[in-house]
Parts: sequence; C-alpha cells; structure tokens
Amino acid sequence: MVSITEKTLQDLQFPTVLETISDGCSTDIGKEKALLIKPFRDKEELMQSLMQTSEYVSSFQNNNAIPNHGFDAITHEIKFLAIEDSFLEVGSFRKIANLSATTNVLLNFLKKFDDYYPNLNARASRVELTKDIITSIDAIVDKYGEIKDNASPALAGIRQNMNLVRGKVNQSFGVALTQYNGLGYLDDIKESFVQNRRVLAVLAMYRRKVKGSILGSSKTGSIAYIEPEATLKYSRELANLEYEEKEEITRILKNLSNVIRPYLPLLIEYQDFLSDIDVVAGKAKYANRINAILPTITEERRLFFREAYHPILYLNNKQKKEVTHPQTIELKQENRIIVISGPNAGGKTISLKTVGLLQLMLQSGILIPVHERSETFLFDRILTDIGDNQSIENHLSTYSYRLKNMNYFLKKCNRKTMFLIDEFGTGSDPELGGALAEIFLEEFYHREAFGIITTHYSNLKILANELPYATNANMMFDEKSLEPMYKLALGQAGSSFTFEVAQKNGIPFGLINRAKKKIEVGKVRFDKTIATLQKERSKLEKTSLNLKEEETRAREESKKMENINTKIQQKLESYQELYDSNQKIIYIGQKIDDIAEKYFNNKNKKELIGEFLKIVEIENSKRKKGTPKEVKAKVEKQKEIIAEVQVKVEEIRKEKKEKKLKPVVEKPKPILKVGDRVRMLDGRSVGSIDSIEKNKATVNYGIFTSKVSLDELELVEAVKK
Repeated sequence: MVSITEKTLQDLQFPTVLETISDGCSTDIGKEKALLIKPFRDKEELMQSLMQTSEYVSSFQNNNAIPNHGFDAITHEIKFLAIEDSFLEVGSFRKIANLSATTNVLLNFLKKFDDYYPNLNARASRVELTKDIITSIDAIVDKYGEIKDNASPALAGIRQNMNLVRGKVNQSFGVALTQYNGLGYLDDIKESFVQNRRVLAVLAMYRRKVKGSILGSSKTGSIAYIEPEATLKYSRELANLEYEEKEEITRILKNLSNVIRPYLPLLIEYQDFLSDIDVVAGKAKYANRINAILPTITEERRLFFREAYHPILYLNNKQKKEVTHPQTIELKQENRIIVISGPNAGGKTISLKTVGLLQLMLQSGILIPVHERSETFLFDRILTDIGDNQSIENHLSTYSYRLKNMNYFLKKCNRKTMFLIDEFGTGSDPELGGALAEIFLEEFYHREAFGIITTHYSNLKILANELPYATNANMMFDEKSLEPMYKLALGQAGSSFTFEVAQKNGIPFGLINRAKKKIEVGKVRFDKTIATLQKERSKLEKTSLNLKEEETRAREESKKMENINTKIQQKLESYQELYDSNQKIIYIGQKIDDIAEKYFNNKNKKELIGEFLKIVEIENSKRKKGTPKEVKAKVEKQKEIIAEVQVKVEEIRKEKKEKKLKPVVEKPKPILKVGDRVRMLDGRSVGSIDSIEKNKATVNYGIFTSKVSLDELELVEAVKK
C-alpha cells in the first residue's frame, strides 16, 4: 500500500511541480485536477498514466498530432439537468453540443491511430461514442446559439407574423414621420428609440399637435419622444407576438432539456474524459520543457538515476540562462544507503531532493528528466526530514521535532521504504546527537531500507565506511578556488572545508589558528586527510575525462583508417577487373591477327569468315545482356577506372625512368618449356604454357588462352624462390 504524507510532498516541493503542470492545462477543470495529482496506489494505473503521457509527448514530433481537446465547462448545466422539470438556456445547449463534438472527434482519432496511441485509446474506449446529442441540439439551436425558426411549426408561424407586423410598424411610422416632418414639428434628429420602440423626436412646443403616446423626453425637455397613433396598434400586436415567441421558446427548451437529460451520465463522462486528456497534455508539455522520459521500472530493488536533473532548479536556471549540473545516483541491495558529506552550499541537499522529487513524480504518473538508461522500482513509502522544522505553535524545538520524526521513521521504515534526511543528527550536542544518529542509521540499515542522508558528523562518515552495504559520497570542490563543482562523487567521504572556506571568506588567519587549537588534533588531521583525498579525487576525475577524450579521438582515427583501407581494396579489385578485361581484349586481338595472317597467305574468305564467326560466338556465349542503365553504369565505371589507371601508369613510367638511371644487374632468365606455370612480368594472373612457337608461347589462363612473347613471361616458381 503506497502511503506518502503531505509533509513529504511539501518537503520535496511537489506542489510547485503541480502548479507548473496546471499552468500548461487548457481548461479550468484540467487545471484543478492537475493540482490534485497524488502518487498512485495501483501499479497498473500508474503504468497506464505514464504511458499515456509518454504517448502524448511523442505526438509533438510525429505527423499525427492529437486534436484539440479544449472545452467550456458544463458543471452548471450538469447540476441543472439533475433537477427534474428544470430547463437550460439556449447558450448552455451550444456548450453541450461543442463538448460532445470535441469528444467524438477525439474518440474517432484515437481509434484510428491506435498503433501510435494504444494507452490513450484504451482510456478513450471506455467512453461511449454517440452523435444523438449533437443531432438533437443542432435541430433546435444554430451555430450562433440562437433558436432556429423551424424549431417548431408554432414558432415558425409566430416569427412569420412578427415579420409582417414589423413591416406594418415601419410602414405606418414612415408615413407619420413624413407627415410631421413636413409640418416642421420634428427636431433635427427626427426619430429615436425608447423602450426598444421607434419614436418621433417632436419639438416640445408641438407635442399636443402630434397624435400618439408620449414615451419620454430629452434631458433639457426640449424634445418629446412620441410613438405615432397609427403605429401604436401594430406595436401592441408585435408585443403580443413577442410574448408568444418567448413562451414557445421556453416550451421548446423544456422539451430539448428532457431529450438531453437521459444523457446526463454520458455528459459527465465526456467532461471527465476531456479534462483527463487535458491533464495528460499538461504533463506532456511539462515533460517537453524539462526533457523528461519514462525510465525502466523494474521489480528488482534498484534505483539508478543517470544524469538526473532537479526539474524546478532546471527551469529556474534555464530562465536565468545558467547551467544546471546533472547528478548520477545509484541505490541497490548491495549499496542501499548513501551518506553525503562536504561543505555547505555544495549541493548536498539538492542531490538528496533530486532523488526524492523524481521518484515522487514518477510514482505520480509524471515523466522525469533522466538519461534513457535510468531505472528504478516503486517504493511503498518515501519518508523525509528536510529543513528546520521548529514549531512555535506546538512548542517544539528543532531537535525535539527531529526526534519525533525519527520515531515515526522507526515505526514505518522497511525494505520498501526510501528515507531522505538532511543534516542528520543536528540540533543537539555534536557528540551525543551524533551517537543517537549513528544508532538510528544502524537501525535503518538493518531494516534494509534505501536512503540518502547528508551530514557533517565524522562518526556517521566512519560508520558508512564500515557498513558493507552503505557508502560515503561527497560533493566535489575545486581544490584551488574551493568553489563547488556541484558533482556527486560516490565512494569517499567529503571534508567540510571549515577552515579553508573561512579563510577564503576573509576570516583572519590568526583567528583560524586559534580555532584549530581549541579542538582535538586528531579531528583536524582526519578532516585534513579527507580534504586531501577529495583534492586527489578531483584531479583523477579531470585525468579520467582527458583519457576518455583521447580514447574517443583514437577511435575516430581508427574508423578513418578502416574507411581508407576499404577504398584501397575496392580500387585494387577494380584495377584487377580492368587488367583481366584488357588481357581478354589482347587475346581476341591476337586471334584476329592470326586469322588475318592466314587470309593474307591463302586468300580464303570462307575460312576467314568461319574463323571470325567462331570467335564471335565463343565470346557472345560468355556475355549476359544487361539493362541500358546497367550498361551505362558499367561504361561510366570503366571510364573512371581507366582514368585512375592512366594516373597510376604515369607514376609507374616516372619510376621506371628513375630506375633506368641506376645500373641494374640482370639475372640470368630461366628457359621456359611447355607445362611451366608462368605469368606476365607486369601482371598477376597465372597460367600454364600449352605450346611454344617462334619465341611466342600460348598461355592457358583457364577461361581463355593468349599468345605472349617469351621475354614478357616469368616462372611462378622462380618468383616464389
């Protein structure tokens, strides 16, 4: 059973987070709901809430943005519909129709894009989709919130008569206006409106000469406002029709209210659904602002927040354009309590609050600003003792309050509890209070609770070092400037830098020396040793960062070399292909040269054509037809390779010229015979000699044969030797 007290929420500034989320909501009901967010008691409901928020965050980046969910609250209308025989005003029906339309659009959208928003659609699928409410209201009320003329036959007849009577009123008034204006009885303004009725502006001296009803006069009394006698009759008739219209509208609204009343539970559900989506949207907007994600939630007892930011501090610093330093903290079964020490203003309390607030946010369905590889499990309780909690009303001192709080911790603390205590043990005599704090820490440790405490007490630092499953940590300080680095370092206690900070703040050196003499030498040496270790730790951190940078650069260079080697290998393969192609062309050329020589000797055309066709058929049998694109690509590639080869040939020629300048001792060339394995002097392909004629050898390469001068060949065995 999850149980987190209001005090814990206040200690960790959870209401401040809720206020920011509330500001991101679009509706008044959504804003109110956001302020009432509490940690979930059921894990399944919590996971649904987290996944819904995560899905809404994803909608900010994809093309399927979630439609508008804004609406005007119908809380007043819901109350009225709950009263029997009551009826709503026409504007209220327009609000209900808009609410229903917005809900229907959202339900259809989430159903359509269930692959993108499965958890949001799961929430939407519990709401009934109906167009009956909209249809019923649209039949009576137009989009401007007015009753339609065809809302009922009676209303249509009344409004038709009203239009006719208004025409007669205007006609009779126009006749009277022309008549009395011609007689000079009217003021320059001629006419006006009094009590929503059209009247003549008659000069006071002529008021008795104008037949009609006086409805008023000007402030000075110089003008009398008179409704002409001819218009009075039609005005009374119009007033009667307006009364009938009002009565008919009331009847229509009562009927419509009775039609909508059965949908009251559904309307409540609609408003609840849209306000829930509004809260999800508010949480998603907040997550977007603080770069929050959903970390892995495990069953294993482990809390690992990597690069965690305090959300309130992050937003404040972002507004001031200042840097916020993330913290990496890990609690697990083998390291379940962390004792953070170090000087004041170094960030101890912020580190402690960061862990507590992020865990609290996550268990309340709010995404948190951590690295994606972070993970945690769910606690049943989060206990906090942060700040000076003196109570004047209850006559409690800080220490008395803390003892009372520790008593509560002892009652509730177990292996599913996380406790966070700031300045543990303060408020009493350092030795006596420290001893009691040590006993409390041992008790929390034996109950296997997870916890983080901050302290200046040396005995607690020593205890954390002695307990197998507890560890010291310190907030790192720059060893030269003694400025805080706001970085938590696990594994080592921190010095309070009491005298160093005092010296930095201008306290005379003589006074500091006198203070040192007042306390035990051993304690000073202990604190000094811790300070020295912290400085060494800081240096090691910097060295580690430099080594990581060097390692990164080395990896980048290695990748570059691999890419270069790959390119070289590809070029070598291309050169080999080109060489083989050229060898093939040379072979064909030699064949044609032999045929031409035979033809030169015997002038036999038939034999010439037969030999030539034979060569063509043999070569065509090896070819495969390619598409025009493939042929074009092959030609382009060959051109590129030829260009590269020409460059290489030029380089080789230069090298040969340079070699010619140097005397070369020629080795005796071996005598080649049939069957020897040979290759060309400037080639790589190996073949065997089939026959030798007139200082020329026929070399068989397997796929084809080639006639090559014996001077251009070398024994493969000779090369190996």
